[in-house]
Amino acid sequence: MVDFEKGLQILSKVFGRDYQFALATAADNVPSIRFVDTYYENGCFYIVTYRSSRKMREILNNPNVALHGRTMHNFQGKATCMGHPLEPQNAAIREKLIEVFRPWYFAHNNEADEQMCYLKVEPTNGFFHHDGTGYEIDFVNRTIREFPFPFESMCTAD
Repeated sequence: MVDFEKGLQILSKVFGRDYQFALATAADNVPSIRFVDTYYENGCFYIVTYRSSRKMREILNNPNVALHGRTMHNFQGKATCMGHPLEPQNAAIREKLIEVFRPWYFAHNNEADEQMCYLKVEPTNGFFHHDGTGYEIDFVNRTIREFPFPFESMCTAD
């Protein structure tokens, strides 16, 4: 049995980089999904986006979201807008996001645009796997359950 803190270390190892997830939001009980690049650190996933985007409009009305990876990783949680990247409280995470997303950060984001923002997803629960072990994690109660999970990708390209 792995303890919760060890589970968070494994999470950081797997997702503490540019990792693409499908982000699910909902408006008027209608789900919407799009792929986003994320970075995981200290119990949260971070996304670079714009306040004017559909995902942000939906999140402002309903912060409940889900993240689903192409290889079955999935998390549910609450999303919040952290504000513009140049706001003082975002200085530390901005440095990390610029580094992690270096190949495309400035090519696809305009920090002169007041609509640019960071989105933080605080997961409440989820599932991930690493090196043949599956992990069900409950962030609220700080518990994690591990079990054998010999993953074989069955994903196909479009």
